[in-house]
Amino acid sequence: MTTELRVGTLRGDVPGQEALVAAHRFNRHTFWCGQSGSGKTYALGVVLEQLLLHTRLPLLILDPNADFVRLGETRDDVEPDVAASWEQLDVRVLRPAAEGDDRLAVRFVDLDVRSKAAVLRLDPLLDAEEYNVLLHLEEVFGTNDQRQLAAFLHDSPEPGHRTLLRRLENLGVLDWDLWAWGGRSVEDVIDERPRATVLDLGGFKNPAEPHVAALAVLDHLWATRHERRPVLIVIDEAHNLCSPTPVTPVEVALTERIVQIAAEGRKYGLWLLLSTQRPSKIHPNALSQCDNLGLMKMSSPRDLADLADHFGYAPADLLAHAARFRQGEALFAGGFVPDASLVQVGSRLTHEGGSDVHVPL
Repeated sequence: MTTELRVGTLRGDVPGQEALVAAHRFNRHTFWCGQSGSGKTYALGVVLEQLLLHTRLPLLILDPNADFVRLGETRDDVEPDVAASWEQLDVRVLRPAAEGDDRLAVRFVDLDVRSKAAVLRLDPLLDAEEYNVLLHLEEVFGTNDQRQLAAFLHDSPEPGHRTLLRRLENLGVLDWDLWAWGGRSVEDVIDERPRATVLDLGGFKNPAEPHVAALAVLDHLWATRHERRPVLIVIDEAHNLCSPTPVTPVEVALTERIVQIAAEGRKYGLWLLLSTQRPSKIHPNALSQCDNLGLMKMSSPRDLADLADHFGYAPADLLAHAARFRQGEALFAGGFVPDASLVQVGSRLTHEGGSDVHVPL
């Protein structure tokens, strides 16, 4: 039997009629958008909570603003049986400043060669010699503790190894908080498939670290895709990770990986949910692969025109109505609803980590 998720009430002739979303249709990519103040992140939390309660689909949430770091904590007014069920869920929150198993970290030596090169800003043609050293590094270094990497490169008689060490030092890569240094990495956690894994990407000092953390996780999921273990990859504020105009080598590699998952990941159980304020901020090759649409208030005529171009299944009159949506109102269209509909999204079960800061009065 198909599980239907109760996400709020329909706006229409029958007051209080439940708005239902088909859980099984999250095996297609989803685009979720709304301008600032529309309630986009809060409403997204409602849908994710329903997925956690009523399916066994694991969630991986890339969270740049700590909006979902309290996903494991129910509100005080939640019904006792729901709260009890929630306590049984395996929700893990990984943060850069945390200790032990809760620390968000990756191992440099485990990165894909192309991703290592992006971190080090190495071009396979322009930096052919250094790139070749990197290409063969695993053969000579093996899978040793990453803490030994700098010492190995320093003590090696090969000039290319010392050149690579200087690049690591000059870029400050060795000082990043991201590295696991031989300890537990986020890939280890993902392989266990908790019900929800929240990666708090906002606590790093170097602006490249969140991108590398996301790249490491998505590379790992892609490398193990043939296992066909489903996971919903939720990318909040997705314009930060999948821009149409990536600049740095890491940004380029990350955008290309997301676009690849959007194009080919569905058959392996790698399903995307991209959330952002404006469709024009997302790479069009990722946006065009989304079969589900959740649209909250959107006042920009250009953005609404972009949505009409990409999501032909959303009725034009309902898209135009989005400029007048109140906070918490949404248009749902695509495969996860039987018909395009306007919805007042319901209440959260858990705390919103990044709620608005109020003006002191």
